[in-house]
Amino acid sequence: MKLIYRVALLNVFIVNLLFSQGAFAEVAVVVNPSNAATLSNDDIKRLFLGKSKSFPGGASAEPVNLKGSQATRGDFEQKALGKSSNQMKAYWSKLLFSGKANPPKEVANDAEVINLIKGNPAAIGYVDAASVNADVKVVATF
Repeated sequence: MKLIYRVALLNVFIVNLLFSQGAFAEVAVVVNPSNAATLSNDDIKRLFLGKSKSFPGGASAEPVNLKGSQATRGDFEQKALGKSSNQMKAYWSKLLFSGKANPPKEVANDAEVINLIKGNPAAIGYVDAASVNADVKVVATF
């Protein structure tokens, strides 16, 4: 009986490990390949928190978020912005209510982020690093 119990526990552990891989995914912050901006982590944070509306060189910036249901968004908010999803909701609710800022545009998935950035030199977004292709340029990873 002990052997069956141990095998069952090992199976549960392996399944949990496989399903938790998303929590360890690397997030890539991407821009249009024509964008020559060099961004620090602080610059990225300021753009996605609505504290800055331009890249360091002065060109206009348009941040793009994934929908809240996407795991990559949660990873980005935690790793790049240092906030949980709930903290971000509260943050944007406060700014919206006071009329100080609007949250970034939201799209459904990595392909939409890439497509939007490909067609807009001012756009900046983030995707799962595995989704990066030649249509975008990686400026940071988290």
